[in-house]
Amino acid sequence: MKVLVAVWLSLMVLTVITVAATWVDLGSLNLWLALAIATLKASLVLLYFMHMRYDHPFNAIVFIGALLFVMLFVVLALMDTRAYQPELIPGYAPGMGVKP
Repeated sequence: MKVLVAVWLSLMVLTVITVAATWVDLGSLNLWLALAIATLKASLVLLYFMHMRYDHPFNAIVFIGALLFVMLFVVLALMDTRAYQPELIPGYAPGMGVKP
């Protein structure tokens, strides 16, 4: 029970850090910080609340590897979006149905 309470408290602290990070303007680092904290929180939930910590180590390694690959794919998608950012028209959102 002590371990589960400690993990829960860790998740609460990480949630507070995530919310506090939105109040500080770090530029593009805000997104990286949020993704890192979300990955850490998902790993804690997976390892302790889903009992992967006490299962075969291979299963935990596979699941954490999968989380890291998801983070990698999201980062690659965000980097691709950044490449097209100069082509975007400020204030224009197609598909919103609002006409000027």
